[in-house]
Amino acid sequence: MSDADTKPPEGDDTRIVDLKQALEERYLSYALSTITQRALPDARDGLKPVHRRILHAMRLLRLDPDQGYKKSARIVGDVIGKFHPHGDQSIYDALVRLAQDFALRYPLVDGQGNFGNIDGDSPAAMRYTESRMTDVAVRLMEGMAENAIDFKETYDGEDEEPVVLPANFPNLLANGSTGIAVGMATSIPPHNVAELCDAALHIIKVDPAATSRDLVQFVKGPDFPTGGVLVDDPATIANAYETGRGSFRLRAVWEREEKGRGVYQIVVTQMPYGVQKSRLVEKIAELLLAKKLPLLKDVRDESADDVRLVLEPRAGTVDAVILMEQLFRLTDLEIRFPLNMNVLDRGMVPRVMGLADVLRAWLAHRKEVLLRRTQHRLDQIARRLEVLEGYIVAYLNLDEVIRIIREEDEPKAELMRTFSLTDAQAEAILNMRLRSLRKLEEMELRQEHKQLSEEKTHLEGLLASDKRQWGEIARQVTALREAYPETDKSGAPHPIGARRTAFANAPEATHAEVTTALIEREPITVVLSEKGWIRAVKGHVAEVDDKSFKAGDRLKLMVKAETTDKLLVLSTGGKVFTLSGDRLPGGRSQGEPLRLMVDMEEGQDVVSLFAFRPGQKRIIVSSGGNGFVVADEDLVANTRKGKQVLNVAAPDEAKLIVPVEGDMVAAIGQNRKMVVFPLHQVPAMTRGKGVRLQRYKDGGISDLKTFSSEAGLTWSDSSGRSFTRPLAELAEWQGDRAQAGRQPPSGFPRSNRFSG
Repeated sequence: MSDADTKPPEGDDTRIVDLKQALEERYLSYALSTITQRALPDARDGLKPVHRRILHAMRLLRLDPDQGYKKSARIVGDVIGKFHPHGDQSIYDALVRLAQDFALRYPLVDGQGNFGNIDGDSPAAMRYTESRMTDVAVRLMEGMAENAIDFKETYDGEDEEPVVLPANFPNLLANGSTGIAVGMATSIPPHNVAELCDAALHIIKVDPAATSRDLVQFVKGPDFPTGGVLVDDPATIANAYETGRGSFRLRAVWEREEKGRGVYQIVVTQMPYGVQKSRLVEKIAELLLAKKLPLLKDVRDESADDVRLVLEPRAGTVDAVILMEQLFRLTDLEIRFPLNMNVLDRGMVPRVMGLADVLRAWLAHRKEVLLRRTQHRLDQIARRLEVLEGYIVAYLNLDEVIRIIREEDEPKAELMRTFSLTDAQAEAILNMRLRSLRKLEEMELRQEHKQLSEEKTHLEGLLASDKRQWGEIARQVTALREAYPETDKSGAPHPIGARRTAFANAPEATHAEVTTALIEREPITVVLSEKGWIRAVKGHVAEVDDKSFKAGDRLKLMVKAETTDKLLVLSTGGKVFTLSGDRLPGGRSQGEPLRLMVDMEEGQDVVSLFAFRPGQKRIIVSSGGNGFVVADEDLVANTRKGKQVLNVAAPDEAKLIVPVEGDMVAAIGQNRKMVVFPLHQVPAMTRGKGVRLQRYKDGGISDLKTFSSEAGLTWSDSSGRSFTRPLAELAEWQGDRAQAGRQPPSGFPRSNRFSG
């Protein structure tokens, strides 16, 4: 394309630009504006520009804590007109948040009227509410009239606004901050100012190079305005503060309230930070309707000025801890508050800081403010001393001064020439009032001159000594610390200074207990067919109709259980698979193939199906007669692949798994020989081949049973008749494990099985 083709027509202002370059430049400009002017707080005063401008406007309106309130609309109008040309609602929303004691740990605005509530209700319109500053806001702006900070032009160049506030308060950590910029975000929880002061004093007085892990002994964790309980361990909290990234696990505070006759209710008294109570109640109600909270009967909000959320359990036998763990998992009664201390370092560069870095940034700013205020005061003293020295000269030569003023055409120049005065001194003398010419005035002037000279010497010493500067900052931090004590004079918790968020250990309830509690408990009968189809029939049934099976299939195993049970399946390969009772297909169908639920190897079959029982022990036996004792807890598999428990090699395979219910073992082989031996001869293992239980010349084991030596050995025949032989009558069959045994007692079933 030639230059002529790209040249715009005559009189047309159209310019051809590189689209890629233009987009990059404009997007970069937008990103920087968002990062520095909207989303990220300054590490020094912890404020974003909109909040800083609101406080500055209130200062200009003289809305001090001891003054009257002004309409919020007046404040918003001044902010828009002078400093922040954005929507009035966005500015009012920012103002409202500064006044909400459930949003800010230390509110910066004292609001009068409806400023919203923890339920998420909106505040009244700005024309109805009134505002003024709090003591914390005054501390943030302390020294602004003393050249403590720089000012910059406002957006229209007609006024000035502060670049940063002097910040005699660690606002960034004390009140926290959240924001989303372009490509980065910040999330800082609020903290207790007394703890922050202790950490700052440790840096100043003890160890200037203290790390975040050193400071965790003072700042143990966030302190949210709505209270709550932190359940993270100290190591996790320390790591989060060191890196500047992490999260805090925050829970509601609850207590068990007894109602008598074994009935109780749970009362939630503190909500996690930022959770709307009304929305939480709706969520719990939805879960109740969906039957996902089987342990809970009802939820009621009985809150007035304080939080009182009542949870009524299904029955008095419900474990309160399990119920609350269930609610913590499914609702916002437990939240994770993220920590991402991404802030503007010196108001310019965004970076992630640790706890120690943030406190040092604040202390460095306080030192700069101290130096600027000290220099400002020195300049004031120098000007005043100059004027005082001129006044003293005038008093010493009062008659001559009066004559010059009365008679000379240019008295100012004559005064400067006659008494070697400066322009400022001569001007001050000419502006003196006649009432100041009394005798006592000279003494007062000399006294003031002496005091200012002493103050000047002190301030010059302060500027010359880094140690004295940090000593003065330590004094200021100590005074702040004393303004927010943990307790008041009576020993009661201080309404503002006392820590609100407590610490607790991790929950006591196990994951399995909570998971089980989420399932509605109902009786079921688990049915497994010969061809491996499994289903769960509601209720405990005695028989299953053969017509409910597919053609050519029939019942293999039937187990009575509950929906909350884990079902264990032993295969001939010695593997145990785990199924959940609540996830089995319904009994109205013919079920589903078991092999679709577990990865059972080809050629293997099911040996046994039984319900998991905590604390139960069983003897697992191979067809060759080897076995060992294993606990149910060691049989549970966490994956579809199952858990290899009994090691077998073809042609040997898993044959039996029977519960341990006594101290003796009776084994009978396919050769119809029985041996009885003590249970303690069988080792307890979690996996292996086991030991030989009975010896055979040919064949293998047929059945095995454990029994109590006091009750004797019991078996039943095919007709259902039961027979019992006391241990004394089994003397000829008693021996040690691995013996061959002898023919069973008369009357023993021909099936070679203890169950007939």
